[in-house]
Amino acid sequence: MSGWWTVAPVALPLAAAALAFALVGQRSAQRVIATLTALALVPLSVALLMRVSQLGIQTAQLGDWPAPFGIAFVADHFSAIMVVITAIMAAATAIYALSDIDPARESLQYHPLFLVLVAGVNGAFLTGDLFNLYVWFEVLLISSFALLTLGNLRNQLEGGLKYVAVNLVSSLLFLASIGIVYGLTGTLNFADLAVALRDAPAGLVTVVAMLFLVAFGIKAAIFPLFFWLPASYHTPPIAISAFFAGMLTKVGVYALIRVFTLLFTHDVAWTHGVLAWLAALTMVIGVLGAAAQNEVHKILSFHIVSQIGYILMGLAIFTPLALAAAVFYLAHNIFAKANLFFIAGMMRRAGGSFDLGRLGGLYKTHLWLALLFIVSAFGLAGFPPLSGFWAKALVVLASLDAGNAWLAATALGVGLLTLYSMTKIWQGAFWAPAPTERAAGESASWPLVVPAVVLAGLTVVLGLASEPFIALANAAAAELMNPDLYIDAVLNGSLGTEVAP
Repeated sequence: MSGWWTVAPVALPLAAAALAFALVGQRSAQRVIATLTALALVPLSVALLMRVSQLGIQTAQLGDWPAPFGIAFVADHFSAIMVVITAIMAAATAIYALSDIDPARESLQYHPLFLVLVAGVNGAFLTGDLFNLYVWFEVLLISSFALLTLGNLRNQLEGGLKYVAVNLVSSLLFLASIGIVYGLTGTLNFADLAVALRDAPAGLVTVVAMLFLVAFGIKAAIFPLFFWLPASYHTPPIAISAFFAGMLTKVGVYALIRVFTLLFTHDVAWTHGVLAWLAALTMVIGVLGAAAQNEVHKILSFHIVSQIGYILMGLAIFTPLALAAAVFYLAHNIFAKANLFFIAGMMRRAGGSFDLGRLGGLYKTHLWLALLFIVSAFGLAGFPPLSGFWAKALVVLASLDAGNAWLAATALGVGLLTLYSMTKIWQGAFWAPAPTERAAGESASWPLVVPAVVLAGLTVVLGLASEPFIALANAAAAELMNPDLYIDAVLNGSLGTEVAP
């Protein structure tokens, strides 16, 4: 039964979603199920991370089929960290949704759809099989499309169509790439595939690697494949936008890191050189797009793209320090970015709009909201001693260490432009005089405030007490740099193999 520790982060939200779907029309019961399930995922995921830290890489072979023939779930430090982050974000979003999601959307099955989405994200992080990664991508694509268009508003449908059309192209390309890989190696298990690709023709493997780069690059919203994100992520309610902003593109980033550290390491000079240029362009174009916007949620949507570039930069440099920086940056960015969306939702309630020209004066009327914004905005920009400072410092240090001064300079320049965007929001929403004609704002209820306070607190804790979190990131990087650890754990069971009945 111990193998269920590895499967539970997927099984629990799926089972809860099935129960919630069965309770159609009982919105209160669905709300309770979603919230309690999300909260329960936090200690469950922390327990899984502790098992990985104490016992080594954990694997579960479903149905007692031995690897590489069965369905494998694998938890190393990297995937376990991502599952913990997902659990925290799911809990924060479930609580925020109590006040943000209206009864009409709840009656359209928001809560069970959200649980399916959480299961899909965790499934993508924990799967040990390339085809099952595709399956979990489709699970989260279907549920996220339903959530994106919930309510059938015109701008939601327009954004949703762009979102699903581009992501379907990505899925088709991903599926075609899987077919090529299977024809080349005869296997799709990550560990077995890593061994088989070592003997495959290097040129053909490079072509396949570029196909996966495009497929996952669309899902991660890297340059030049990001255009669908700013057109769609600002359209749903804030609870949905915040979870999307924090987690969905990061699943694509996770997949890129996984395959370009485990499978495609045969020609690092070429593949990771391409990744370096894409990282730089993603950072620059994303932050320039943000600087040109004048609505809070659109500025934040473009910053999702920009921040992906920093994480991709860590993968491109491909050293232990750089990969540790990428993992730490993932955690920092998810919390800071999602929280800025939470705060933006409260700003709209207080000021009646997302448009900076219609906001203003919130510093005088909502000082607590201004303080929450400063913490997350300065964290995103990289101000000490917040989490963003250490995240950016590690990325820049890794690039200088590897002799990539141009990447370090790009990262620092983009950091300054990020600060400009955050200052622009501060000036327009908080510092500028309030408009003469503005309806009385809504007061923020506790379900809106508590998640924002918790995520802001995590931004502070990751900055002031960063050492244990950096140690976890270093452990993840050490495993990513030594793929034989992953291969041995899955194929030979040398590091805590488990069998799930």
